[in-house]
Amino acid sequence: MESNKIPEVILNSGHRMPLIAMGAVSDPLPPPEQLTSIYIDAIATGYRHFDTASIYNTEEPLGKAVAKALELGLIKNRDELFITSKLWCTDAHHDLVLPALKETLGKLDLSYVDLYLIHWPVRIMKGSENLESLNENVVPFYINATWKAMEECCEFGLAKSIGVSNFSWVKLKKILDQATIPPAVNQVEMNVAWQQEKLVEFCRANGVRLSAWSPLGSNGSCWGSQKVLKSPVLQNIAAAKEKTVAQIALRWIYEQGASMVVKSFNKERMKENIKIFDWKLSKEEVDNIKQIPQRRGFLGEWFVHENGPYKSLEQLWDGE
Repeated sequence: MESNKIPEVILNSGHRMPLIAMGAVSDPLPPPEQLTSIYIDAIATGYRHFDTASIYNTEEPLGKAVAKALELGLIKNRDELFITSKLWCTDAHHDLVLPALKETLGKLDLSYVDLYLIHWPVRIMKGSENLESLNENVVPFYINATWKAMEECCEFGLAKSIGVSNFSWVKLKKILDQATIPPAVNQVEMNVAWQQEKLVEFCRANGVRLSAWSPLGSNGSCWGSQKVLKSPVLQNIAAAKEKTVAQIALRWIYEQGASMVVKSFNKERMKENIKIFDWKLSKEEVDNIKQIPQRRGFLGEWFVHENGPYKSLEQLWDGE
């Protein structure tokens, strides 16, 4: 295998998805022109899957990168790329899904996305964009009605595959029990410090591809911790294998049968993060990783309020 060739998996929709995506979320957000340049660098490095969302404000720079990559001959046609975007909570209602996706496609300047995800199992009142006070504006979310509109996105050819993000197995099962088109992907926080064993098993048993966001931990974010990159367990394994800590963390996710969304704007780290496919972790190393203390990085307090549908974190995550 070429060192920069990322393997693909076949989703339950029948479409192929590269196992590693380049994430398009950043805080603070670089200028649009810089973002476009970064995404072009990623395409040149070998990335073919890009993960954005309407709330990230990166759809337009990504769309320009796709157009530029075609112009430069880095890719022969748009179909060589796999583009994921997400429905934000203010549009998580049956009547708002199609207009939201059409707006996303307009920003990307594309006729379809390869994967469209419900960003959270949450609905927020329109106009409530202040992340600091979202929980005051959370209203009831009707999972199956919203999912029906997601299926319509497929039927109209605007999304090749559809899925969810940040869904517990309980909420995912509600969709699976009623869906005509089952979710192809559930993208959730997953890393060695939050291993998601039960959800991994549920998704595997039901043909849903689990995709890990924050596979390297928060790394300087306003939430979470440095538990992944500063893990003594990973540091010891990395030293013994002459790999980076990040490579050990990503290889572990790959060996769990999950996909992942990585984000680095550094060219060398971009290259390192996809060089995880021609070596393996030993059983002892995997067993040691299993002993790492577990704690969710992003708790989800944004969506919990005494007057809302989720009155506790227990209700939001269904005890997971």
